[in-house]
Amino acid sequence: MAVSRRVIVPLIVACALFMQNLDSTALATALPAIADSLGETPLRLHLAITSYMLSLAAFLPVSGWVADRFGARTIFRLAMIIFILASISCGMANSFEELLAARIVQGAGGALMVPVGRLILVRSVPKSELISAMALMGMPALVGPIIAPVLSGFIITYASWRWIFWFNVPIAIIGVVLCSIFIEDIREPDQKRFDWAGFFLSSFGLCGTLFGLDALTTHDQIDPVSAGVFVAGLIASVLYVLHAKRVDNPILDLVMLKFPTFRISITGGTLFRFGVGATPFLLPLMMQQGFGYTPLQSGAITFVSAAGSFGMRSMARTILRRWGFRQVLIWNTLIASFFLSLCAFFTPDTPKAVMMGIIFFGGVFRSLQFTALGTLGFADIEGPLMSQATSFQQMAQRLSLSLGIAISASVLHWTSNGEARLPLHSFSAAFLVIGALSCISVFSFRNLPADAGAEIAGRLPVRSGRFPK
Repeated sequence: MAVSRRVIVPLIVACALFMQNLDSTALATALPAIADSLGETPLRLHLAITSYMLSLAAFLPVSGWVADRFGARTIFRLAMIIFILASISCGMANSFEELLAARIVQGAGGALMVPVGRLILVRSVPKSELISAMALMGMPALVGPIIAPVLSGFIITYASWRWIFWFNVPIAIIGVVLCSIFIEDIREPDQKRFDWAGFFLSSFGLCGTLFGLDALTTHDQIDPVSAGVFVAGLIASVLYVLHAKRVDNPILDLVMLKFPTFRISITGGTLFRFGVGATPFLLPLMMQQGFGYTPLQSGAITFVSAAGSFGMRSMARTILRRWGFRQVLIWNTLIASFFLSLCAFFTPDTPKAVMMGIIFFGGVFRSLQFTALGTLGFADIEGPLMSQATSFQQMAQRLSLSLGIAISASVLHWTSNGEARLPLHSFSAAFLVIGALSCISVFSFRNLPADAGAEIAGRLPVRSGRFPK
């Protein structure tokens, strides 16, 4: 039964990842169609993606605490229900504001759904088998991005964009049923008091800073309200850092950054994921606005990125065992950033096979980076800190994805000179900027010790972790 649980639990958690990835990838393909339906510009509709991620960032810090307090299984089921009800509301939206409101609620459900699912996994599987379990969890989840661009393009071309949000309903029902049957209600026995002050400071600090920055950089004139929100977010972030040093149980424990492997997975991973967030936003928009492709034509090309990711998942453990985390992260960063930058040179005359090849191999190397970063962060984390580390890592991931979209949207805005239809040179500039930012993360990975994560990569016998002094 123990062996079967190591297979069943990752697959159940994958239901949540499948829904989230299917939803976000399909939405990126559908942005031009949704913008036309709601009377907005595709560039402004990037807020439909970033609002979801900002909501994730706001509620992620609470995920570990509520899972420990009320039980991981209970929260995981509730999160899937919230997510799917909000998805139905997204499909029923008749205005830009209604869509944003539904996406914010959907983000709240996703903030609990994915990190709590990962928490269930890391507490249910031995460390020596964590890479294999993560890969198994990721494989079904990657099916979403593989089929989403083509499915979304087909739905938009022959039906309505609203159905892309309703497709997840049966998946959520299956996930809730399987969760009730096979997952134990894991709780942390030593429940600590919830840090409400830290929750509000961190949530407002992160969301205010990113929302203000996004608004300021995608408008021609400085908006006093956006500037005020940005400054208030910065102040709240500074106050949270001071607060976290003063209390015993902060909502996001910054002491975890004392673990070198965890700290570098956050700092380097944040820079690298700028490109991860920007790519699914830029590629469909470039092909539909710049090349004149239909949503179905666009989806039939961009889906290969996820297909490449799917293929790499099964090889990640072998690669990390052979070369170790440090070497893999350094060289893979350079390779993945190179393939990302090549997208800047796509034109309507570029053969589709060439574009698909570049997008495919970009997905291959990004997938290896995801697996390495996701597991490296837990290399030295033990017991009660698992829930904190899960929330911290997921929050950093979503913030970096949101920043990647915001940065690319800003580049598109400032290089398009206000043109209604975005010119090709704007997309080229955006890909080059994002590729350069992703490449900079290599300097963070160079600081890793040569034996970093050796145990979790299967290069050393299993040992007990220690809290750094």
